[in-house]
Amino acid sequence: MNIAFTKMHGLGNDFIVIEALIHKFSATAEQIRQLADRHFGIGFDQLLLVEPPKSEDTDFSYRIFNADGNEVEQCGNGARCFARFVYDRGLTEKTEIRVGTLSGIIIPRLLDDGRIRVDMGKPDFQPENIPFITDKRESSYQLMLDNDEINIGAVSMGNPHVVQIVEDTEQAPVTISGPEIEHHRRFPKRVNAGYMQVLDRQAIRLRVWERGAGETLACGTGACAAVVVGIDQGVLDSPVEVRLRGGTLEVEWSGPEESVFMTGPAEYVYEGSYEMETL
Repeated sequence: MNIAFTKMHGLGNDFIVIEALIHKFSATAEQIRQLADRHFGIGFDQLLLVEPPKSEDTDFSYRIFNADGNEVEQCGNGARCFARFVYDRGLTEKTEIRVGTLSGIIIPRLLDDGRIRVDMGKPDFQPENIPFITDKRESSYQLMLDNDEINIGAVSMGNPHVVQIVEDTEQAPVTISGPEIEHHRRFPKRVNAGYMQVLDRQAIRLRVWERGAGETLACGTGACAAVVVGIDQGVLDSPVEVRLRGGTLEVEWSGPEESVFMTGPAEYVYEGSYEMETL
């Protein structure tokens, strides 16, 4: 099967987008891993599928597969690319789109300046919903690693995140402790690991080790998680400028029971096709 795809990125967090509104797309985890290989395949952090809505109150369904072949609940940078793709392809005339995901409905809106603002829904700090094994909900927790003990905040943005405050993101051991945190026994479904440097009350630097993808140049849900954890811990005020290696996002959160809003770009790279039989 020859599949058509569009390569896109959100601040360097890169994707292939496949339209599966009429012709269903399916691939094994091994096939997705080979597609994601940057030497022998196309190369991407996540594969995004545009599918028909599964409920009357949504316009599309949005499925996400990490580079390791596993399906995941949410992807913030991908959401912006998804919205740009369906609008530019004429699949919708709406500039505000209701999109169903595994973790619920998100609402991207295309702005006049070319950026996309996404209602990412409410953050969930309840440990059982992240999921995170602990006695009770706290603003911060101690997490034992093999050779260290770290302070973290934990939250779900539709997918699980931990955030730790570091003095300097460039010196943070992202590639060393990131995999250990991802697979920590206290996170039964694994977890994304964020390293946040607080510049002032409305600006941070951030690096993220993503579950199933490794470190990426930007992580939209990771940016949202870092901001809500920072506000919850009393060190940040909304709105917050989040400076990632691939560029900058703006994240807003008014507090408990309110949605998180993320604003940033979505860019095209190229169009292509891939012969699945060659896998």
